[in-house]
Amino acid sequence: MTLRIHNHFKGTKEEFQPLDPKRVTMYVCGMTVQGPPHMGHMLAFVSADMVRRSLEYLGYNVFHIQNFTDIDDKIIVKANEAGCTATEMAEKNIEAFFSAADALGIQRAHMYPKVTEHIPEIVEYIEGLIAKEHAYAAEGNVWFDVRSYGPYGELSGRKIDDLQTAVRVELEESKRDPLDFALWKSAKPGEPAWDSPWGPGRPGWHIECSVMSTKYLGPTFDLHGGGRDLLFPHHENELAQSKATEGEFVRYWMHNGLLNLDGQKMAKSMDHFFLVEDVLAKYPADVVRFYLMRGHFRNNMEYSWERLDEAAAAYDRMRRALVKLEELVADGSLGADVPDGVTSEAGVALEESVAKARAGFREALEDDFNSEAAIAALFELVRVANPYLVASPSAGDLDAEPVRATLAVLREGLGALAVFEGVGQVSVPPEILEMARRRDEARTEKNWAQADALRDEMVARGFSVEDSSEGTKVRPA
Repeated sequence: MTLRIHNHFKGTKEEFQPLDPKRVTMYVCGMTVQGPPHMGHMLAFVSADMVRRSLEYLGYNVFHIQNFTDIDDKIIVKANEAGCTATEMAEKNIEAFFSAADALGIQRAHMYPKVTEHIPEIVEYIEGLIAKEHAYAAEGNVWFDVRSYGPYGELSGRKIDDLQTAVRVELEESKRDPLDFALWKSAKPGEPAWDSPWGPGRPGWHIECSVMSTKYLGPTFDLHGGGRDLLFPHHENELAQSKATEGEFVRYWMHNGLLNLDGQKMAKSMDHFFLVEDVLAKYPADVVRFYLMRGHFRNNMEYSWERLDEAAAAYDRMRRALVKLEELVADGSLGADVPDGVTSEAGVALEESVAKARAGFREALEDDFNSEAAIAALFELVRVANPYLVASPSAGDLDAEPVRATLAVLREGLGALAVFEGVGQVSVPPEILEMARRRDEARTEKNWAQADALRDEMVARGFSVEDSSEGTKVRPA
């Protein structure tokens, strides 16, 4: 099977054919940093990270760009409220984004361009649009002439004559048409501004992504990601001004679903959100990442503490399986009592499940990056493996190769998605192993009080204690 992607531009799932077979170019719309990230933001960036990691797992090299909108009306308002500069507000929230992204295992993009670092390029780009009569200057502003670009609406499927009542119209007398959108905004008193041929001002929102994406990825690149809420007007406007300039622009448009709260999109503008830092105070970061990847990235998700609890319970099922498998593989007696060349019926079934899980995982990612189905394939392997592992009284009674293969497939798949990293691989400190040894001695001497006291101390230090025929076994709880 080859990788197939649902291309929003065409509305169909098609075979992925990057411009360069050896290098995939990928642009993701980043945050407007008027505040720290909330969970809705991080669904988009975990989704983008999953897409990138899936591409790398499937053998592609990826060059990934993600911008920061570090100047904007909202940033200026928030900075004024806080009594700081717009730059200080933006940098503070960029730092908060990186803190949340690092906690959630999101790979750093190769570059994070900022609007304020690309003013000369933006001015030059706007001049090109004016020269081609797709834009016009008026009273210090520059507007994109929407009706000058015939295919406008092709990405979102909207018709230009129906749009006037469907969009928020900027009330500016200098506009020729209510649908025209700002490329350059004239400066207002007290606001940050840069010099331009049209007077002091700053860029409009949409122009930044066209400029920064094409500067670093070329006039045509492979993938453009972002939330479904950006489809219109942001991506529609981005597409229009880019294709009016040059190039095909984007070959595959990909939009992730939204994280809803009580049926409505999480949004700071409506004070309707949960900050990432507040969620991470209640749940481990790996559980939160796992939760955000449980559905197909194109689908909307409903946020609730109950759903996070469900994800945590599912996470724990996989965690326990990994801990058990790591323990068995590390045990030198694995398969010791099974004759060479002999595999039990249950072992054969497990081998078949391993092959099925490996194939199912890859096929799911090749089918439009379906992390939901990919994770389900691994959980199905755990469902088959658990009864086999539990039924055997010791590691020596198990078929070694199916057990090792089960762990290898789980580690390969989960590692590709950057979840459960390190689970089960935490070593038991020497002092805890010494306590386990002393407990075995106490049990041999029938000193039950001392044995119980040692068990309670190990549990208090965060380790589970299990009695077995080989003695006390301890592992991180």
